[in-house]
Amino acid sequence: ADSLHSFTDGIAIGVSFAGGNGIGIATALSVLAHELPHEIGDFAILVQSGCSANQAIKLQFCTAIFAFAGTAVGLLSADLSSGFSDLLLALVSGGFVYLATMTVLPDLLNANSSLVQMTTEVAAFSAGVLMMVFVAQLESHDHDH
Repeated sequence: ADSLHSFTDGIAIGVSFAGGNGIGIATALSVLAHELPHEIGDFAILVQSGCSANQAIKLQFCTAIFAFAGTAVGLLSADLSSGFSDLLLALVSGGFVYLATMTVLPDLLNANSSLVQMTTEVAAFSAGVLMMVFVAQLESHDHDH
């Protein structure tokens, strides 16, 4: 599952760079911001499960290779057809929104959540949406020149 996740992250980065440097950099930074704590957590789980630090690093490296493969697929898809790369970008973006929504909504709908927690989660989710709008505006401005 982690390899597939890394592969789709790579596709997102590759297709984004094929669409323009602005959106490519924004996507790469977004994936990095998400993946860094995720990979540190995976490393800790592997070590806690009995792997040595060296084994855990090797296992993490094996899954990270799939991100490079996904990036290559994303970049190559842009060379084949802009329509296909647009489709890939839409699918991966939709997948990110789906995953983000599905991890936030259950907590928001939890009747035991405090008002402060719900407000914080809605604010964080809204900030994410605003960042996407900001990146879209930057990308639109990038295409105008």
